[in-house]
Amino acid sequence: MIELEGVPELIDPVMVAAFEGWNDAGDAASTAVAHLDREWKGEVFAALDAEDYYDFQVNRPTVFLDNGVRKITWPTTRLSVVRVGGDKPRDLVLVRGIEPSMRWRSFCNELLAFAHELGVEMVVILGALLGDTPHTRPVPVSGVTSDPDLARTMDLEETRYEGPTGIVGILQEACTHAGVPAVSLWAAVPHYVSQPPNPKATLALLNRLEDLIGLRIPLGELPEDARAWQLGVDQLAAEDSEVAEYVQTLEEARDTAELPEASGEAIAREFERYLRRREPGAGPGPGPGVATEGGDSPFLRDPGSGRTRPPKPEQPGPEAVPGTESVPGATGENPPGEAPESGSPESGSPESGSPETEGPDGEGPENGGTPDGDSGK
Repeated sequence: MIELEGVPELIDPVMVAAFEGWNDAGDAASTAVAHLDREWKGEVFAALDAEDYYDFQVNRPTVFLDNGVRKITWPTTRLSVVRVGGDKPRDLVLVRGIEPSMRWRSFCNELLAFAHELGVEMVVILGALLGDTPHTRPVPVSGVTSDPDLARTMDLEETRYEGPTGIVGILQEACTHAGVPAVSLWAAVPHYVSQPPNPKATLALLNRLEDLIGLRIPLGELPEDARAWQLGVDQLAAEDSEVAEYVQTLEEARDTAELPEASGEAIAREFERYLRRREPGAGPGPGPGVATEGGDSPFLRDPGSGRTRPPKPEQPGPEAVPGTESVPGATGENPPGEAPESGSPESGSPESGSPETEGPDGEGPENGGTPDGDSGK
C-alpha cells in the first residue's frame, strides 16, 4: 500500500532514477542520484519491500551495530523528494536502489504508481556502460527515448535497440506504455578503467541532466574529484607503454569520429553551459575527471608480472555511445548491446562495476558495454 501523507504537493516534479548493478558501470549513475540527494538534502518517504524483489543470496543484507545494538540493512529501492527553489522552482523525486532480482513488471508498476500519485511529469533514468572511449576525452552521454515526439522536441535519439535489456530498459518501456514521458541518459565509461568510482562519468551525467530538466545542479567537489581522477589515470597509463599506445589509438578514433560533430550548434551549447557556470553562485565549472577512493588502481594487475593491464571486458555491453566505436586492436569485444542506430548507450554493471549492454528504449547502449553479471551490492 502506498502512503504519501508526509509528501507535500510538488512543483513540476521530475522522477530521476538509477540502479546499481548491470546498468551502472563505475557506479556513475547511482553516484549521480546520490549526489543530488546529498546536495539538495532529500527526504526519504518510501521504500519498496525488499522481500518482493530481491534474492538475498545475490544481494545480501548487511549487519551493523547502532549504539551496541545489532541491526540489519536490507537491499531495497528508496524514494526521496528534494525541493529545488530559485527563480524557476522544480521538485525532484529521486529513486535509488539495486536492480531487482525478480518481478520486474510489479517493480516498475509500483514505481509508476508513486509517479502517478506525485504528479510526475517526466521520468529520467540514468545509466552507465563500458565502452571503447578514452579517459582523456569528454565522457560521451547519449539521451534516448521510445517517444518520437519527445525525441524531436528534446533533441534525443529514438531507440532502435533489439536484444537483452536491464531494469533501465524495462522501466522506460513501462513508462511509455503508461503514457509517462521517459528518457534514459547513458554515460560511456572506459572499459580499461572500470572500477568505481568514476566521478568524470558522474559529472557528465549531471551536466546532461541539468540541460534536460532546466535546473542548475550544485556540483560541490565533483569537478575537483574529476580532475584528480583523470590525473591519476594519466599517471597509471604513462607507466605502461602498451596502455599508453592503446589510449592513443582510442583518442585518434574518437577525434576522427567527432570531427563532423564540431558544428556551430554544438559549440554554442557548450558556450551557453560555460556562461551559466559563470553566473554568481554557480560554483566551479565541471572538470575532466573524478578521483578514485582509497588510491586503488583503476587497472587490473597481471599477477605474474605485477604490471598494470587494461581489463578485458567479460561480457557484451550496452548500445554504443557516439565515440565509443570499437577500434581495431582494442581489447574487449563489442557486445550485442542495445543501442539506437546512432549509438546511444545504456548499460548496467554487476558487482565489479562492469555494465552490460542496454538500449535506448531502456536497453543498454550499443558497443562497448561489457556486463559482469548481477550486482552483488
